[in-house]
Amino acid sequence: MAKNKNEIRILITGGGTGRHVSPALATVQEIKTLTGSADWQPVFRYIGSKTGVEKRLAEEAGLDFVGVETGKLRRASSLRGLFTWANFKDAFRVPVGIFQSLWQVARFRPDVIFSTGGFVCVPPVVAGWTLRVPVLTHEQTATVGLANKIASRFARRVALSFEGSIPALPKGVRKRAFVTGNPVRPLIFRGDRTRALTRFGFNSLERDLPTLYVTGGAQGARVINQAVEAALPELLQVCRIIHQCGQQPAGQPQDFDTLTAAAEKLPAELRERYFLTRFVGEEIGDIFALADLVLSRAGAGTITELCALGKPAIFVPLVPTGGDEQTRNARRVEEAGGATIIKQGEITGPRLLEEVKKLLADRAKLAEMGRNTLSLARPNAAHDLAEAVINLGRGKNG
Repeated sequence: MAKNKNEIRILITGGGTGRHVSPALATVQEIKTLTGSADWQPVFRYIGSKTGVEKRLAEEAGLDFVGVETGKLRRASSLRGLFTWANFKDAFRVPVGIFQSLWQVARFRPDVIFSTGGFVCVPPVVAGWTLRVPVLTHEQTATVGLANKIASRFARRVALSFEGSIPALPKGVRKRAFVTGNPVRPLIFRGDRTRALTRFGFNSLERDLPTLYVTGGAQGARVINQAVEAALPELLQVCRIIHQCGQQPAGQPQDFDTLTAAAEKLPAELRERYFLTRFVGEEIGDIFALADLVLSRAGAGTITELCALGKPAIFVPLVPTGGDEQTRNARRVEEAGGATIIKQGEITGPRLLEEVKKLLADRAKLAEMGRNTLSLARPNAAHDLAEAVINLGRGKNG
């Protein structure tokens, strides 16, 4: 693929979950903004797994996408745990993915590779290092993932979301690390409270009623959904609710159906205060504009967006996760005074109701929590990452 001297070629890789893809796309958008008036232009290509979420998201963002074989990297508590059929199959997929990535990197001839983690990033990063292409990796969570621990060894620079993550890196890598924060989607800042009231069918005569936004990610969080269902009539006495309940795996009972049935039993005036949906898309900005309090898991993407917007929260961290990362994410906000944590094994309808009522009853405290959350924000994360990628691709800071 012939190169134009007036372009910089940027290879993006990372995926497996949306939290790896979203910062990549936010950084791509910022790179386009920064280079809009330059006499050279960026050219992007995204390498990921053939069936992962990154394929759809990258193509929706207008990026050229190439799929390669990938193998999931699994920790094991014992030697016996390493010898599973899944690990055996993936032991062959990883080298295949590296050879495929070598071919794709050689064809594209990038000036820089930007990796955002997940097991899909390892083959392209290794391929780029082999072909002497500078690599910049980014870690979104307080706990450095296994894939990024591997990728960081091949990277020229390592960007982190949290200062406290540096000791989690391999010793030889730490001197190459710097802190940017975690980029967020620009659309979260474009919400409108008045538009949201109309959009979600809430009674305009109740404009001062506080709003609780409940979210558990694409598959939802069953423990959260069940707690909301158990306390639904009482919760709706004190607030309106926007509830993103997710879609559970095929063959399992769907929380959307259960919650819909529960809502249908409510008195009309309470039913009007409840908006239920499986998924949330571009309307997220309006939801955040309306939300006074958020009930959610504690993934890195969610934490970053709530901090950027200064939203108080009740977190129910997912357990287990690698390094118990969600609990660590949530504790960081709790220690700053911006959130309350309910352990996964302790969330019930009565406990949830108690926490929500206590927080919504004290508007001054809620506002203070929002300010505390905002103090953790790094609003220039996308800009700083974009500059680092551009500089590395143009031979600076290398």
